Amino acid sequence: MPNIKAAVKWVRQSEKRTLRNLDTKTRLKTLFKKAKAANDPAVAARVEGQFDKAASKGIIHPNKAARKKSRLAKALAKQPKA
Repeated sequence: MPNIKAAVKWVRQSEKRTLRNLDTKTRLKTLFKKAKAANDPAVAARVEGQFDKAASKGIIHPNKAARKKSRLAKALAKQPKA
């Protein structure tokens, strides 16, 4: 347990942030899978925006966002057009 009063608050804030970030990361994984299965450029564009947003907020690393966007585009290009 922290000795400093402010450190108690830091612990509470860290727990809240961790939960919120974990929720966002899980949602991104789900969106990625759905966009890959949908084979729709409009859906992919929205997912790419979500990756950019998460990267700008520091939830994921910017390089990870770029990698995921690249892999999504590559997967959509590989699939036959419906």
